[in-house]
Amino acid sequence: MTSHLEQRSARRRTLGMLFAAAVAGALPGAASAQSAKEVRIGYQKYGTLTLLKGRGTLEKRLAPRGVTVKWTEFPAGPVLLEGLNVGSIDFGTVGEAPPIFAQAAGADLVYVGNEPPSPGSEAIVVPKGSAIRTLADLKGKKIALNKGSNVHYLLVRALEKAGIDYKDVQTVFLPPADARASFERGAVDAWVIWDPFLAAAEKQLGARVLADGKGLVSNHQFYLAARPYAEAQPEIVRIVIDELAKVDEWGRQNIKEVSAILAAQTGLDSSIVELAAQRYSYGVKPVTPEVIREQQKIADVFANLKLIPKPIVVKDAQLAFKL
Repeated sequence: MTSHLEQRSARRRTLGMLFAAAVAGALPGAASAQSAKEVRIGYQKYGTLTLLKGRGTLEKRLAPRGVTVKWTEFPAGPVLLEGLNVGSIDFGTVGEAPPIFAQAAGADLVYVGNEPPSPGSEAIVVPKGSAIRTLADLKGKKIALNKGSNVHYLLVRALEKAGIDYKDVQTVFLPPADARASFERGAVDAWVIWDPFLAAAEKQLGARVLADGKGLVSNHQFYLAARPYAEAQPEIVRIVIDELAKVDEWGRQNIKEVSAILAAQTGLDSSIVELAAQRYSYGVKPVTPEVIREQQKIADVFANLKLIPKPIVVKDAQLAFKL
């Protein structure tokens, strides 16, 4: 039976899609804008895109071309890709699962790059006084997570490792802010979450990590673009990727400075951001056949569990040419 919290989360997702359409001045299904005068980037509360925004180097690189940058923050990957699908953004970053859910829903997106694996940047956490000590203890418990986000696959793999059927836990689908509120008041037994929300839960709530992604998932961070935009403006997409690579190279060697910029951009305490930054993997790479095979494995798992409406072929979401 669908819980009240799940119904509320579904309403939020619908409102998020309508909001994205309103931002675009378009109805769902509209093509992404292909103007060479602006690139619209969707980012989340953390990561290299947030760092790039804080550094301002992309704006400087594109200024001689007469191209401006419009930044839009999203609370999680699934709603970001809804924004990309309805035409409110041209480019964005998400974890492993969101593009699979989006592709299964018919979104016309393409993979244009990814960060190295970062399995320590997501985890299943429990309250500090919880009696839950092992993954096997999750059987029958209420677990909060953002449906279709990168942590969805982490939960699937963790349950598999513990020998627990997916249907033998009670999933409560909530965006990060609502999930944290439920976790704090004890309405759920565990929470599957990513950085910097993970670091904040550890630092502020004393949340205990039951298991992170190490040995279970790769947790790639992907860069995606609306296919119409990528095909019309490949040079702009190439420049964005190049600037991300430069910021990554700088960030790998300057964790303190990274933490300061991200703290200013996110409003989070610097100690929280520094913990998250230390776990992050830096270094933008082209999407290789091996990574696509990993994505296909995830897609097949989600299809078998009926979490997506139909099987997909992930490589269909690759550009037909190299950037």
